[in-house]
Amino acid sequence: MKKVAVMLADGFEDIEALATVDILRRAGILVDMVSIKNEEVKSAHNVIVKADKLIGDDIEEYDMIVCPGGLPGAEYLSKCDRLIEAIRKFNSMDNKFIAAICASPAMVLSSAGIEENRYITSYPGEDFENMLDKANYVEELVVVDGNLITSRGPATTFLFAYKLVDLLGGNSKALKSGMLWDMLEEEKE
Repeated sequence: MKKVAVMLADGFEDIEALATVDILRRAGILVDMVSIKNEEVKSAHNVIVKADKLIGDDIEEYDMIVCPGGLPGAEYLSKCDRLIEAIRKFNSMDNKFIAAICASPAMVLSSAGIEENRYITSYPGEDFENMLDKANYVEELVVVDGNLITSRGPATTFLFAYKLVDLLGGNSKALKSGMLWDMLEEEKE
């Protein structure tokens, strides 16, 4: 069974972290909410979440690391040496994925130094785009470049999480149907 670490730091974006955890768990993927500091973590909108565990040496046992955005959450993640080291290792390993959404592609991936010549998106804005000046910045909702998956922000979370399900060998089509996502897609037509 695939294992995913969704990283939490105070100020994380609620939707990006919790909806991703929910969708991955619905798909039957083992997900741990991993805090970089305290067992209880306060979101950007003051929701207190109890992490499943604190970051440790076992972080490299996961198949995927997911970094939600939110401020100052993404900034705290970008300064966590253990996380940055794990991301660098994941970047050079086969069958390991790194996923980041919103502010985290700019802040965390550039802090890890893995953005150069990679196709990446992030929350829009000059500050974030400047952090990714070595990347091939694109304005797509979800971008996959090898083992790196990035997305724009809160409204793109479901698309992001469904893509993660597929990359981990799950069936997002069945999940989308069960969650009524397909009804939304039909409504657009």
